[in-house]
Amino acid sequence: MTTTILAALTALLLLATGLSFLRVAHGFVRIFSFPRLQFLAAALVLLAVALAFLPPSGWRWFTLLGLIVVIGVQSACIAQFLPVRPKQSVRFEGDPNGPDTVSILSANIKQSNRNYAAALRLAEGADADLALFMETDQAWVDALEPLATRYPHVVRHPLENAYGMVLFSKLALSSIDSDYLVMEGVPSIVATVRLRDGQRFRLFCVHPEPPVPHIDSLGRDAELVKVAALVTSQALPAVVTGDLNDVAWSNTTRLFQRLSRLLDPRVGRGFFNTFDARFVFLRWPLDHLFHDVRFRLVEMKRLPAGGSDHFPMYFKLGLARGPGEAEMPDEADEADREEAREIVAEAKQLDRDPIGVDWES
Repeated sequence: MTTTILAALTALLLLATGLSFLRVAHGFVRIFSFPRLQFLAAALVLLAVALAFLPPSGWRWFTLLGLIVVIGVQSACIAQFLPVRPKQSVRFEGDPNGPDTVSILSANIKQSNRNYAAALRLAEGADADLALFMETDQAWVDALEPLATRYPHVVRHPLENAYGMVLFSKLALSSIDSDYLVMEGVPSIVATVRLRDGQRFRLFCVHPEPPVPHIDSLGRDAELVKVAALVTSQALPAVVTGDLNDVAWSNTTRLFQRLSRLLDPRVGRGFFNTFDARFVFLRWPLDHLFHDVRFRLVEMKRLPAGGSDHFPMYFKLGLARGPGEAEMPDEADEADREEAREIVAEAKQLDRDPIGVDWES
């Protein structure tokens, strides 16, 4: 009985591991990229059990070999976020509070979470130059309005479907665009930010659809591809931040990096898992910041959840006058560009409401 159960669990882990590599824009496939840490932990536990209890047989060797494959593949996928990997983002060596720095708070507050006081305390404690809040309906926008006394520049896009956004800025904003890149009802905020020393950069605040098992993931995938194209279409340094509803090690996020050539400060530094804040055993990195090579990392930390299902992230960057010697992502090849074109073309055929409009019901 133990042999059968262990062999069956091993087969399931092998299947889940294989499915995670399919380039199919559907939630049923995409979700297998998320729990790599959990798959790895499960495989390690099963390997210990198999070594201790399975008698010599063909099933024992199938189980051991299968678990070793799962452990090896999952470890390889997440290894880039361990200290064994060279860091992508170069450490900023200037004044950490200088006029060429910018701090960013990115917080998915969960629309049904009504702990407004915790969100206000979060913003006050972080005291970031830019504070992005996601899943903000009108009630949340109203509750956050006291921040406007400290943040003279505000972009409000409240929605009742869990995709609302509001951006607070101490720094001057221009060329502001709050629009729907792919799907009606799923906005992004794009703006040019002027640092205190006069340098400018382009900020992209995004919160695309999540992948769910019964629906395509084209809305999310196409939004990441379109943002990558916007990043490369202009000369200013770029920062992309928000709840991307994608894990840092997925095929789609890595495609986004190859297309945009933006750096991930997590690489070589840690996972910084932000979802799900409610369950210690079920977490992965969903809330991101990617930045141009001209930026350097000053600080990065995860903050208390304050009633949300996401931990907020705090980032501080310094903008140099030229590129540094960073560990760059691979360049996109023709296969990547063709995949991107196919994703965008298929997304144009979407005719449905955004996923998750009923999350909060």
